[in-house]
Amino acid sequence: MHKVKEKLKPSKLIGISDEQINDHWTLYVGYVNNVNKLNEDLKTLEVGSLIYADRRRRYGFEYNGMVLHEYYFGNLQSGGSKNLAGETLRVALEKRWGSVELWVQDFIAAGKSRSIGWAILYADPTTGCLTNNFISEHQIGNVAGYKPLLVMDVWEHAYMVDHKAGGRGNYIAAFLQNVNWEVVQRRFDTLK
Repeated sequence: MHKVKEKLKPSKLIGISDEQINDHWTLYVGYVNNVNKLNEDLKTLEVGSLIYADRRRRYGFEYNGMVLHEYYFGNLQSGGSKNLAGETLRVALEKRWGSVELWVQDFIAAGKSRSIGWAILYADPTTGCLTNNFISEHQIGNVAGYKPLLVMDVWEHAYMVDHKAGGRGNYIAAFLQNVNWEVVQRRFDTLK
């Protein structure tokens, strides 16, 4: 049974109101509840039935929705961290993009992709290679085996309370002001 991870809920962010977070948090709670319900359904439904097949198809969307929101909320803190990335992550970003500033530009561009979805800084645990990806929905476009380091939700529900439909760019700027780089660095460090 999955539990809502209350300790991940941020507050007092710069440019992202508590009202926005509370509204968004209810969606995360819904994913947790839906994953638990699907797990129960899959135990009791007849394997191969149409309802079983429907629940099985839905599982990836709900489960990844839960996990991606946990990464997302977990990499936010009020005012972010003072340093953009730790030393080893900074070196890896510079190696891949030439500079941290060029990585930021690429990450912002991924986040501004015209679609619903997520911008994610991934690491390939096999090679250590970093990549910014845009994934739509939750289960479409995830790179199997890659480790999410920084996860930014760019579905409209992540910013509409504060920034309205056309405010994705302002939301992305606010998101970047609230990144907990120590968390991102720890995620990177676990690759080794």
